[in-house]
Amino acid sequence: MKESVIDSAETQRLLEQVRAGDKEAIDQLLVRCRMYLCNVVEMRLGDRLRQRIDASDLVQETQMEAVRRLEEFLRKEPMPFRLWLRQIAHDRLLKAHRRHVQAARRDVTKEVPLPEKSSLMLAKQLLSDRSTPSQHVSKREQTHLVRQALILLPEIDREILLMRHLEELSYPEIGYVLGISPDAARKRYGRALLRLAKVFPGNNLTEQQI
Repeated sequence: MKESVIDSAETQRLLEQVRAGDKEAIDQLLVRCRMYLCNVVEMRLGDRLRQRIDASDLVQETQMEAVRRLEEFLRKEPMPFRLWLRQIAHDRLLKAHRRHVQAARRDVTKEVPLPEKSSLMLAKQLLSDRSTPSQHVSKREQTHLVRQALILLPEIDREILLMRHLEELSYPEIGYVLGISPDAARKRYGRALLRLAKVFPGNNLTEQQI
């Protein structure tokens, strides 16, 4: 997995063009990051909440807010551009969730915080390079067990596993997102794996094995 915490050369070039007054460069920046933003939102948009809001609408709202705040970003550059967009998208998703929880509290609060598709993808990723611990347990059954174990984890543990394995963020990038050091991000990821191992019967998941 990548360990870089800086924007790509192309993103940096476009940011310099924006500073120079090139408005078309703004559109190019957003186009480059749109697929990533879509993935960030899709990973966290549960089925019930998806019935009320559309992922593409959240991405569009994110981009519109980014354009409004772009001057401030260029002045301060608090983090890499892609992670800054990710932060805006995550905040918009949280606001949308709170809004719909308040509007339909009984229905929405019953859903699993991590959507089924994302939890299955994460389970398969965690098991991708590992052999089945028992000849009597199929890979599909094992994936189901991991998914059930993920549901039992604290939200922060699921989130850090999601960032590491599905978003493929480096530890420095995770550190930026969580406001901690890269070393602390690595340790938090390791603790998440240990907690997963405790609730996943018959397995010994460790960072070295994944």
